[in-house]
Order: sequence, then structure tokens, then C-alpha cells
Amino acid sequence: MAGPTFANSLDAAKPEEREALIRGVLTRTVDATGWLTEGEEAVAAAALIAAQCPGGGPIDTPYGPEEPMPAFPDDLRTLADKALPRIVNDEAGPASDWVDPEDRKQW
Repeated sequence: MAGPTFANSLDAAKPEEREALIRGVLTRTVDATGWLTEGEEAVAAAALIAAQCPGGGPIDTPYGPEEPMPAFPDDLRTLADKALPRIVNDEAGPASDWVDPEDRKQW
């Protein structure tokens, strides 16, 4: 699973570099053509952003970053919103293993 590696990268980065890592993985996912190479990382990035939204819950997983994340700018929500459908619609991507094909769009 790519999650721990992504979390480790976030922990290893300086606090001011973490937003760029999140933005980078989401942008590459939105702009990707063909097979997605960072789908799992993009889902993790979106989860970190969602945790900061009103009503969002804390990330509590052994695969998450150990260090607190900075407050993310609102435009990352829009970027995550564009990346997630790209992941869900990738028939060979991680979503194909996570949910039944009939439930994929709802997910």
C-alpha cells in the first residue's frame, strides 16, 4: 500500500513543504492520462483535506502522518474534488479493488 510511504514523505517534509506535496499529488492525478500511478496517495491527500473541512473528523490510522498538517487553503478542496472522480472512474485503479463496480459512482 502506498499510504505509509506518502505519510512518511509528509512527515519527512518541512511543515511549509507539506501543502506542496498534497497539491502535487492531487494535480498529477487530475492531469494524468492513462493509468493512475498515485491514486492511493491522492485519496490520502483528499482525506487530510476533508479532515479540515467543517464537520471533518480527525485522521486516526497507523498509516497516516505522525506530524500535524498545516491548515490547508480552500482551493485544495476544489482540487481534491476534481481528483477523486478521476480515481473512481479509473477502471484499473484503486477504486476497482475497493468497491463493487455498481457502487463505484456512489462511492
